[in-house]
Order: sequence, then C-alpha cells, then structure tokens
Amino acid sequence: MNDRIILRITDLIGSPLCISAEDGQKVFEKLAPLIREGKKVDISFDRVTMLISLFLNAAIGQLYGSFNEEQIHSQVTITGLAEDDLDMLKRVEVNAKNYYANPKKYDQAWKIENDDEE
Repeated sequence: MNDRIILRITDLIGSPLCISAEDGQKVFEKLAPLIREGKKVDISFDRVTMLISLFLNAAIGQLYGSFNEEQIHSQVTITGLAEDDLDMLKRVEVNAKNYYANPKKYDQAWKIENDDEE
C-alpha cells in the first residue's frame, strides 16, 4: 500500500486562482477523509497562477484542528509551489498550530478586537 493519491488543486476547484475560502474548503473536505483513512496524498499546485493565505487557511490550516502535525507531515506532500508561496504556507501552518493549541484564547481575543472597533 505504497500508492500515493495525487490531488490536483486546479482540477479540484476548476480554476488556477486559489483565492477563496470556499475553494480552500473543497480541498480540505477532499483531503481530510483521505488522511483519516491513512492514505498518503500529494497536493499538486501545478498550474496555479494565484494563491493567497485565505485559501491556504481553509485548505491546509484547518487540518491542524483535526490531525496532529506528524500525521499531516507524514501523509501529505505539497508540490508545485514557488518559494514565496512555500513561505506563506509555513506561516499558515504556524498560525494554525498556535490557534488550534488554544482556540478559546484566540476566539476571545478576536471578539474583544472586533467589539472595540464598533
């Protein structure tokens, strides 16, 4: 059982633009069950022309709320990202790990911040 599943982002979302949380959610919803089943997945960003952190937060960051870091890193491989996009992915992962380590604290801080702006 050494077969890897290739998840082509452009095929999954039907666009080279990875800019919406909804499209990121599609990736998460496809990826999470595969990880849960113990599958190894290559996420291919080949042919992606635009990528923003909002998309990555939904697609990849959310994984840290359901799986531990070792599980994600041992089962998921990311290919086809430029160096600056890899840096953005690393920031998304760090932020996700911090958030899921203490979501109540982050949610409370967000609520306080938004209440102050009204």
